[in-house]
Amino acid sequence: MEETIARINGVVNDFVWGPVMLILLVGTGLYLTFGTGFVQFRKFGYAMKNTIGKIFSKTEAGEGEITPFQAVSTALAATVGTGNIVGVTTAIVMGGPGAVFWMWIAALAGMCTKYAEVLLAIKYRERNDKGDWVGGPMYYIKNGLGKNFKWLGAIFSILGALAAFGIGNIAQINSIATSVNQVAVAFNPAAADSAKTIALITGIVIAIFVAIVIIGGVKRIGQVTEKLVPLMAALYILCAIIVVVAHADRIIPVFGMIFKGAFNPAAIVGGGLGITIRVAMTKGVARGVFSNEAGLGSAPIAHAASSERNPVKQGVYGIFEVFMDTIVICTLTALVVLCSGAADGQWGVKAAASASTTIAGFASVFGAKFGSTFLAVGLLLFATSTILGWALYGSRCIEYLFGTKALLPYQLLFVVVVVIGATADLKLVWDVSDTLNGLMAFPNLIGLLLLSPVVIKTTKEFFSKKEEA
Repeated sequence: MEETIARINGVVNDFVWGPVMLILLVGTGLYLTFGTGFVQFRKFGYAMKNTIGKIFSKTEAGEGEITPFQAVSTALAATVGTGNIVGVTTAIVMGGPGAVFWMWIAALAGMCTKYAEVLLAIKYRERNDKGDWVGGPMYYIKNGLGKNFKWLGAIFSILGALAAFGIGNIAQINSIATSVNQVAVAFNPAAADSAKTIALITGIVIAIFVAIVIIGGVKRIGQVTEKLVPLMAALYILCAIIVVVAHADRIIPVFGMIFKGAFNPAAIVGGGLGITIRVAMTKGVARGVFSNEAGLGSAPIAHAASSERNPVKQGVYGIFEVFMDTIVICTLTALVVLCSGAADGQWGVKAAASASTTIAGFASVFGAKFGSTFLAVGLLLFATSTILGWALYGSRCIEYLFGTKALLPYQLLFVVVVVIGATADLKLVWDVSDTLNGLMAFPNLIGLLLLSPVVIKTTKEFFSKKEEA
């Protein structure tokens, strides 16, 4: 039975994360880019000034809402996860250095997609019976397209509520438990015999922390993520820059490998490894989208809780989000792996792509013990914040389907799965959730494309008023 499910899921997953879907995702981003007059490039300065430029500004949020920065922190918490570390390395190993170029292309288009998602989330959100702002694809589909499309929002919510257990929970806690075990073994080889016990303790500790935060509601999640996200991002960026600078002589050749590998992979990795332009493009775009989630419809759920009333002002946080996730953090991971030579000799070998390859990149400067410890801390922060973000996403999806009465049972089950996921070999659940995560994009993209005139009109009206002022 398990083999049959795995086989069926494999076929569906190949389609979901295959060329057709990736063309649809990037194509939607390009369509919105042209429609909004290249808003993510033309107004990039405005976006940075009004997002990261206001990071230290004191902003108050009312009852049932969070500040704009807490909203983007929650969204980034869910977005910046293991995909930024292991996912990027996988793309490079399987698609060659050229995969990084296609990751950038997907991100540049995705900046506008995420902008549109966030804009619509604010425009069509509503208050629930607890007084909280709720929104996201299911709400802008229902409220923007009319009640006849409510079923499409329900499909998105079912997929989101289920995917949260895998991509947002099991995949993350598994990575945390594995990295904690690696550190324990690095300092004491005998710890390998206690791997299950260490994983169980790790799962229980993280589960308790997650329970305290998510049962406190959206405001507590926002308060935690606004502290956790800047800390983890700054720590990772700093150490990655140190590694890249230490290999400064390799920076220009590596960029040459990235651009040349995007259009002629065989010239970089060799012609007998099966890495073609299509493979480089597919792996780069897929891992880029998987990392920044532009078009998947998850992040707007967090942004909908913002105290910001103007859809465009919150929308530019979507531009910042993709820029920070992919252009900054994913690029630094790629440079660590490529400049250090950690991926050399692994091209095209799927099994070789793991956290160990990234650890080798950091270890080239900091040493094996620090490299494994640093990545463990990074994964701990990244993955824990992702669990918090996806707990909110899953909760909002289940609320859309069954109302607020279903929230507590869902959240308690989510916490229990954290413990189970730390110790169990649940690869099939992970794989199925990866598929569900990708399937979420279909109802979301339908909603985005049908509501694109609203996005274009709202954008033009806002910026024309600013220019007149």
